[in-house]
Amino acid sequence: MTQPAAAPTVRRVDAKQRYEIAVGGETVGLTAYRDRDDQRVFYHTEIDDAFAGQGLASLLVQQALTDVRNSGKRVVPVCAYVAKFLERHDEFADMVDPVTPDVLRWLETELAH
Repeated sequence: MTQPAAAPTVRRVDAKQRYEIAVGGETVGLTAYRDRDDQRVFYHTEIDDAFAGQGLASLLVQQALTDVRNSGKRVVPVCAYVAKFLERHDEFADMVDPVTPDVLRWLETELAH
């Protein structure tokens, strides 16, 4: 008998400023952020090609946004995937702040360190 596939798990990794998704204990994707005051600015999401098309990015972003909501922060979706996810899931609309030139300048400075 083959074992059923392990359910994907999502965890926040504060030291790396990202959420990771793992399948069977192997990290297969991430969504990266930086915190700016009460905002969590998401700027990059990726899933390993071998795991593409399984809905993992959607699950990852949904759980990351739920965590952000629980922490009382707001979301700034610089990442195109996160922005698209938010367009399709208006249950998170009340916690989204716009991507502004100011946020983009700040993020560029953050990522340059």
